[in-house]
Amino acid sequence: MPARPPRPASAQPTAAGRGRSTPSRATPCKTEAGSTRPRLPQGQARCPLAPAHSGATVALPRGDAPEDTGTNVDGHLVRPHTGQPLAARTCTAIARRLVLCLLLCLPPAAPHAQSDGAEPYGGLRLSLPYAFYNETFGLTGGWVEGRVGYPQPQARILGTVMAGSEGSQLGFVMAQDLRIPGMDRLFIDPMLSLGRYGSADAYIDGNPAFAGQRAGTNTSDSDNFVTGNVDDTFSRVRFRYLLPIGHGRDQVIPEYEVRDGLLVSGATGGTSLNPLESGRSFVAIRPFQRSLDIDSDDFTGDIRTNGVDLIFFWDNRDFPYNPSDGNGVRLQVSRDFGFFDSSDSWTVVQAEVDAYHDFGSTGRFRNRILAFDLWTADTPSWTDDGGTIRNRAPAYTGATLGGLWRMRGYPAQRFNDRSAIYYSAEMRLTPRWNPFDAWPAAQNLLGVEWIQVVPFLEVGRVHDSYDLAELHTDMKWNAGAGLRAWVKGFVVRADTAFSDEGVRVQMMIAQPFQF
Repeated sequence: MPARPPRPASAQPTAAGRGRSTPSRATPCKTEAGSTRPRLPQGQARCPLAPAHSGATVALPRGDAPEDTGTNVDGHLVRPHTGQPLAARTCTAIARRLVLCLLLCLPPAAPHAQSDGAEPYGGLRLSLPYAFYNETFGLTGGWVEGRVGYPQPQARILGTVMAGSEGSQLGFVMAQDLRIPGMDRLFIDPMLSLGRYGSADAYIDGNPAFAGQRAGTNTSDSDNFVTGNVDDTFSRVRFRYLLPIGHGRDQVIPEYEVRDGLLVSGATGGTSLNPLESGRSFVAIRPFQRSLDIDSDDFTGDIRTNGVDLIFFWDNRDFPYNPSDGNGVRLQVSRDFGFFDSSDSWTVVQAEVDAYHDFGSTGRFRNRILAFDLWTADTPSWTDDGGTIRNRAPAYTGATLGGLWRMRGYPAQRFNDRSAIYYSAEMRLTPRWNPFDAWPAAQNLLGVEWIQVVPFLEVGRVHDSYDLAELHTDMKWNAGAGLRAWVKGFVVRADTAFSDEGVRVQMMIAQPFQF
């Protein structure tokens, strides 16, 4: 399939109240593949380099799509507002002023000095120390390492280690697009995370102050969580097979070329809405294992799951690491058969659609990309046995909203129930101005080729049945703005979101949607 002709450089798409009696998921990153994460005092941001787990300050990657090898660097959550809830109109006004301020502060002159020629997307290395502070880790230091084009030309790897003064530690590593010789169309994406966390919050039943209320529902109290020490072990391996259709018919390995962090040739999608003609289609199987051991005053136990994800993904985006055109469709069935030491058997089905449109360049911006996402999930195995719920998925892997990826104005896994629906829209604005060009020492170390200003809006809801009318009634919402940058081949982002439960700053690696 012939590649789409390159666009002019100026218009190219880019290349990544705490409860009173409460105890209790690709990095400088938190990936949110799973567990509940702790919250920080109000106004404190999450660490850009820490993965997040259930009950922990670090999030693990949830890479459900082939593009998202970037680890989810879900920074530490800010503690929810503990006094009068922030009114919706106040959130809107603050968000509007923040975005307006960011846009007006971008100087129209002194554009970023662009390079003369395009170069292959590869051969890049991110290697940085970092530090942060939060309740779970205390004063913390760590190191993040990322490679594009290593250990194989088409692969990416990302890892981080960190340790804090409060005794919390985490190690995380993931890889994407590894291949076995002789099996050209098979790609392998392994991930492993090991963590130990101090006091961490989990939105699960067990808080004695809310004995008659199920935690995590749409109407549950924001203080209905338990807090405890958490040991978290999480691993999975995704095996993806590229179907011989669309852009994957004649080209197994993409040949992306970028100039100043923007794609100029080699697009692998966005030319048609027919998967037989455009995009890369994958079928995948992903075995997973996760063990959370929670020890608190009011809850002691473990949550264990061993299962497999079956996935179909049509990746019809021009450049998966930072799309500007096209769309993606993912269908997924997850099953824990109750084997080994699993806490329960369960089934979850999910569907996600994302789409992108570039409105082109202006005097201030190199591109203006509107991004939209729709995600929904249901748990058909769910059984209500006289108020006792059986055959439900753990909060970190089922119909869940809140945290790093969906409903960023709420704590991780704040809402979890049988079913969920979620909508989001972002306007990704890439200015011609790059402030890092004024700091040669920092620029030589970081290699920031562009920054983005991203206002966004999210709405969603969970419910105890898949009833579309109910799922679209009394929906939760949040709005905010993000600052993102292309650093050594990875998208690093810091998103600030406002909701009726406070303000949170989420920091992570990789764009949201189809993670």
